[in-house]
Amino acid sequence: MGPQLPNRGIANDIGVPTSLTVGQAEDIMPLGEQKIMSGLLFGTAGTPRSTKEPSIAGGIERVAELGLGCMEMEFVRRASMGEATAQVVAESAVRTGVKLTAHAPYYINLNAREPEKVRASQERLLQTARIASWCGAHSVAFHAAFYLGDPPDQVYQAVKQRLEEVLEQLRQEDVKVWIRPELMGRETQFGSLEELLDLSLELEMVAPCIDFAHYHARDGKHNSYDEFISILARVEERLGRGALDDIHIHVSGIDYGKKGEIKHLNMEESDFQYVDFIRALKDYDVKGIVICESPNLEGDALLLQNTYHHLLESA
Repeated sequence: MGPQLPNRGIANDIGVPTSLTVGQAEDIMPLGEQKIMSGLLFGTAGTPRSTKEPSIAGGIERVAELGLGCMEMEFVRRASMGEATAQVVAESAVRTGVKLTAHAPYYINLNAREPEKVRASQERLLQTARIASWCGAHSVAFHAAFYLGDPPDQVYQAVKQRLEEVLEQLRQEDVKVWIRPELMGRETQFGSLEELLDLSLELEMVAPCIDFAHYHARDGKHNSYDEFISILARVEERLGRGALDDIHIHVSGIDYGKKGEIKHLNMEESDFQYVDFIRALKDYDVKGIVICESPNLEGDALLLQNTYHHLLESA
């Protein structure tokens, strides 16, 4: 398990509560008055916990009520949605101004031994991209592969080839969404920063989904202002400034061990230095979306957004 910080109390050194319930967040910035103050949006991985209507459209409405700016549609087990439902989702997103992304099912392994598992993985990614396009979402995050004991270079080539096949099918169908392999948190999983940057350079319409908590969990490092800045600088160095002007980030508290990620935690229960993380995003003028995957979802999404707004106002 990763090192645990003591409870950081009711306020941190910049004056934002570290343990935010939705009600506390509303006290700081009342619902309906939380404005998007820059090109960086914060939101939840899936529908917020406080959503009354358990649907994607209901989740979008709740995200808007909370004053958050984006939501990731989570297709955890399978990507399934009809075009009529997708139209309702798209209309809700347009009306509320909530920006959508999608997460493909977890059962994807582009390095699988069995051809049928590879084809099934590709189809899950394809179907998620189709649904995302119907809903007006602009990008799809996914877990690309497991090494399965194979040399990383060999796995990279397998992932690249099979992802190229997916991209070609999407081109044929005129589905235009960014496909974003995620930076993963375990040593058994394909998805280091350099692997993702290489794929993004070699394949059109591919860009990284950078999970900063996963990166921290991989080695217990990458958890300070300077390290966060170095990650952003590396992305800019390899992919250009445009990659930071339309970034897709995942973040949460994280529990980890010698082999990497164990589970997601709420921010106050973890050692993740979220204030330094937010300060780095602000100082580097990053734009795009930050999806919170903490178990409390909107609690930490609001915490991150309020921290960001506070830093902007005090600059």
